[in-house]
Amino acid sequence: MSPSAVELPADRAVPSRRGNRLAAMLVHLGMLGLSQVGVTVAAFATQILLARSLSQAAFGTFTAALALISLTAPLAVFGVSELWLQQFGQRGADAYRWVRPSVRVVTACSALIVAAVLLWGFGALPDSRAATVRVLLAAVVVAQTALGLVASVQQLRGDYRGLSALQFAPHLGRVLVVLAVWAAGLGVVAAAAGYAVVALLTVVACLVVMRPFLRGVMPLEGHARAAAPPPDRPVAARDVLGGALPFVLGNVFYLLGMYLGTVVAGEFLSPEAAALLSVPMSVLAAVYLVPRVVYQQYFLAKLHRWAGSDRDAILLAYRYGGAGMVLLGAVVAALVAVAAGPVLPVLLGDGYADSAAVLAVLALAIPFRFGGAAVASLLTSGGLLRRKVAYQGVGAAVYLAALAVATPVWGIMGAATATVVAEVALCCLFWVAVRRRVVAGATLPSWRDVRRRLTGEESRAS
Repeated sequence: MSPSAVELPADRAVPSRRGNRLAAMLVHLGMLGLSQVGVTVAAFATQILLARSLSQAAFGTFTAALALISLTAPLAVFGVSELWLQQFGQRGADAYRWVRPSVRVVTACSALIVAAVLLWGFGALPDSRAATVRVLLAAVVVAQTALGLVASVQQLRGDYRGLSALQFAPHLGRVLVVLAVWAAGLGVVAAAAGYAVVALLTVVACLVVMRPFLRGVMPLEGHARAAAPPPDRPVAARDVLGGALPFVLGNVFYLLGMYLGTVVAGEFLSPEAAALLSVPMSVLAAVYLVPRVVYQQYFLAKLHRWAGSDRDAILLAYRYGGAGMVLLGAVVAALVAVAAGPVLPVLLGDGYADSAAVLAVLALAIPFRFGGAAVASLLTSGGLLRRKVAYQGVGAAVYLAALAVATPVWGIMGAATATVVAEVALCCLFWVAVRRRVVAGATLPSWRDVRRRLTGEESRAS
């Protein structure tokens, strides 16, 4: 048998494995994408049904309360979900020693946030309806915390099918609740009670999924199952707090951009204004799930690994990931802006006609959010997390200033304009930082390098 006859199958094996790896990546991204399509449809369906089932004032009360409670989620989880991705990406099995101290920190933070939400609810008295809605929705804090943790666990395991199912299930439960409210002619308190039941069931499901991880026996994607070396010293709560603080600040700044405008409209304009703004903001939040799926739920753990071992992959992510996301964002923005005018009034009723114009303005922010998310992930994984968080703080300050100036003058259109201004500023800050501190001086890869990488040939920047 000739040497070539022996070597030929081996030569073909590497591209085959690479092809299988690419196919697996596309399948995983497809599952996450389909899950987020389901989440988007379900979230918008709940908005439509609630808007048609409740009075505009009651709908505004519900959405404003849910928006403010959603802002508390990053404080409750305290960035631990992202900290796990970072530590396991860098340390492998040795990072299991971070798990129990992290869980204790999350438990304490969640208890404090739930107590604060309950006090806020009682503060709404003598408006018993608003107070009851706020108290019931406190359960959402715990559910969002559990979902944040289990999302990281499923990424570390490489179980994207399970992650997709867990992401979609709570939204499906909310749709069933809102359908019951609509069909039975129930009120806003019943809707809040249904959301609370769904939240508690979500927590139970997340705890079941996380059991192997909490016991330290779950296999990790991309890491050999080896015994962890004995630590120099045990991980303390202060280590968790210090390591997670940049992540929690980043999450707070992100959610400020998503929910603060609705809260401001509800508190300083009217519940009706909050209702008109919450619908287009919910559409924007659904659209923003696209870059979060790609970079937060799929690539982030991998980027942490590549940052220390695969420079070419980082350069590819910068050159083609960033440009591709901006282009995709522009296409999505055009679709959203064109569809807003005819679709929203039909779905929600004539009382929400002004929401279409608000959504058309907000669509301008989409390409900047998509591009900013792509380059910001390189700061997170490249040892520049604190700088990234500082830029997010600047973006939040820009947003607050723009809200303070524009909302009193232009109402909800001013709040929408403030959102766009903040996204433009933040995207520019991220892009300049990555250009100067992550890829400075590097020769960026060509399309040939992309082909070589996907076909298993040796890849290098050219």
